[in-house]
Amino acid sequence: MSPVITSGEPVVPAWRPPPDEVVRRLELTVLRRLDGLLQGDYRGLVPGHGAEPGETRPYEPGDDVRRIDWNVTARMQSVHLRESIADHELELYLVMDLSPSLSFGTANSTKRTLALDAAGTIALLANRSGNRIGAVIGTGGGEVLVPARTGRQALLSMLHRIGKVESRDGSGAVDLAGLMSCSLRTARRRGLVVVVSDFLDGGPWDRSLRMLVQRHDVVAIEVLDPRELDLPDVGLLMVRDPETGRVRDIDTRSSGIRERYRAAAEAQRTQIKARIRRTGASHLRLRTDGDWLLELAQFVSRRKHLANVGGRP
Repeated sequence: MSPVITSGEPVVPAWRPPPDEVVRRLELTVLRRLDGLLQGDYRGLVPGHGAEPGETRPYEPGDDVRRIDWNVTARMQSVHLRESIADHELELYLVMDLSPSLSFGTANSTKRTLALDAAGTIALLANRSGNRIGAVIGTGGGEVLVPARTGRQALLSMLHRIGKVESRDGSGAVDLAGLMSCSLRTARRRGLVVVVSDFLDGGPWDRSLRMLVQRHDVVAIEVLDPRELDLPDVGLLMVRDPETGRVRDIDTRSSGIRERYRAAAEAQRTQIKARIRRTGASHLRLRTDGDWLLELAQFVSRRKHLANVGGRP
């Protein structure tokens, strides 16, 4: 982890609700709001076309040119597309980086809580369509695998496994590249893979992410806290890296230190964004001080629109 984003004393919630209560809360508040924002259409979240060929139809402006059936086009003397039959059951895997750095938070929640809420919402959306949902969970102690299954009980079981995973300070960072490689071996069937992390691992995780993109539709959700981008003037501040236990004193009264921190943090986040985009994965950045639900809804709508024109967010 880069020293410029070394987190302060982590804010760890003393109590976490059971998974069935989490699901009820998401269903009553989150999904109800999403119904209003997305009008009940979540098809933009998962891959839009199946693998089986279907009927042909004339080309219309905005259609994906990659679906043109050239044999039919030559025979009919006009451009035709080959529709595909939608898969009735898709596979969604959540790749959860729950390293100790996600226990940090200074705004509405910790990064960990934000990551769990976002992942739980995506899982609920996929579960409503009858898709298979699994997870690969990473901590400093290794990976936890939850096989993909369908149904509400399977969803509750998966959220329970994710929620009970503890990442204690000083236990070591998650090997993000290894976590993605593990998910590549686990998710054998083509589908949607959602990687949730703060992406502070400086290792070659973009190579593993690129390999995931070659086989799956991949969404990378980056979670961050505003204090990782900008230091306030609060005098002498002792900060501790939760992944290594290293402690450092910083005099935040110095405008020079605050400016160097801000510049280094901005450069780091710009680099993370560029690395994700180069792999071909879709990128969504969520902040603990933002309206993450609105941002998620806008992201889903954008994916749906761009899927219709052959693009990506």
